[in-house]
Amino acid sequence: MRLALLSVVLMATAVLGASDRRIGTLVVPMDKASEPMALKLEGFVNDTLKEFPAYQVKTTDEMFGVTPDDEAAAALKRAEAGHAEAKALFDARNGEEAAKKLRATAKEFAKAVAVMKACGNYCDTVAMLGATLLGRGDTEEAKFVILDLISLGNPELDRKRFSQEFLSLKAQVGASRNAQLRGALNVKSRPAGGRVFLNGEFQGFTPTTLQTLPNGKTMVRVDRPGFKQAGAVVDVGPEEQDLALDLTATANFKSYESQLDKLATEVIKDKGGATMAALAKQLSLDRAIIAVLRDNDGENELSLGYYELQSGRRLGFKRATFHGDEYGQLKGEVGRLVTQLLNNAESGGDDRVTRSTDPLDGKSGSEDWNAEDKGGRTNSKEKKKKKKGDPLEGVQGTEDW
Repeated sequence: MRLALLSVVLMATAVLGASDRRIGTLVVPMDKASEPMALKLEGFVNDTLKEFPAYQVKTTDEMFGVTPDDEAAAALKRAEAGHAEAKALFDARNGEEAAKKLRATAKEFAKAVAVMKACGNYCDTVAMLGATLLGRGDTEEAKFVILDLISLGNPELDRKRFSQEFLSLKAQVGASRNAQLRGALNVKSRPAGGRVFLNGEFQGFTPTTLQTLPNGKTMVRVDRPGFKQAGAVVDVGPEEQDLALDLTATANFKSYESQLDKLATEVIKDKGGATMAALAKQLSLDRAIIAVLRDNDGENELSLGYYELQSGRRLGFKRATFHGDEYGQLKGEVGRLVTQLLNNAESGGDDRVTRSTDPLDGKSGSEDWNAEDKGGRTNSKEKKKKKKGDPLEGVQGTEDW
């Protein structure tokens, strides 16, 4: 039974020596409540590992890949070809044929969002369609198309290709009440924890709510290592909307995922086994930081173990609890744990602590807030002189938060 989020930070030690160690992080969710934190935690660990020059960081994107959706890739190929044809018709001022081709091309681009990293020629297609409609006298429809162009990213337009009349209408629409309207979009994925991109810009991890979006069409893409990309064009309106995307795992990732229950058992029992040895061979790795994240009524319990995969020998261990990441403190906390874990392991064992020469290292600045006003600390001799009395005297109630 999957009881926890299992985060595996995999480290491969090359035969050339410590300076050639390759480090890769892999976060695998083991329960629904912990799932959304998986990829986020992996990123925090990766950022810390990059601070160690002795290691070469290898991400799960490199290990498992982010696989393009075949249908979306085919649609993008058709869309790019259609854009070239439509552009020729537009530049030749062939309004009737250009409008038909531009509409068809815009539909193909909408099907290709899962593999698009930026609006690019999709925005150019929408802009040409708006200009063509205006040239034909369809001003009202042109305004709606311009709203879509603005919500897709509002790119700068080439003044040599687009008429001053169209550029003026675009500026007018941009200042209108309709352009000022905002909406919200709830983005979910199965599994959760996928990276969310809005018009090519990273926004966070699923599930997430994208706030204050301009009304009109917007591109949403979700990806996750080991899964096929997914995406859609959403027509944002004043009312809050939902977008739910199913992510399809690749055969390679399914093969790895099938071993996770057994690996979890080996980690929980703190005993190496056949699964760790198999991973060492399958992924060409020698060591791993195996982390377990357990959701306990809203509190996240994180355990980090550093293992030698082939033997299953534990080289280090750290544990912490946290409540979400509302104030952005989690990255620093995870970084501190990983740094201590690696330093302790390299210096010879779980219990040895590598001390920094910085006197403030490890200090939060709040250790002695409840001490008497004597430079922040209470003299030990004076403490002994205090008489026993009320057990709550001098206690603030926050000492062990």
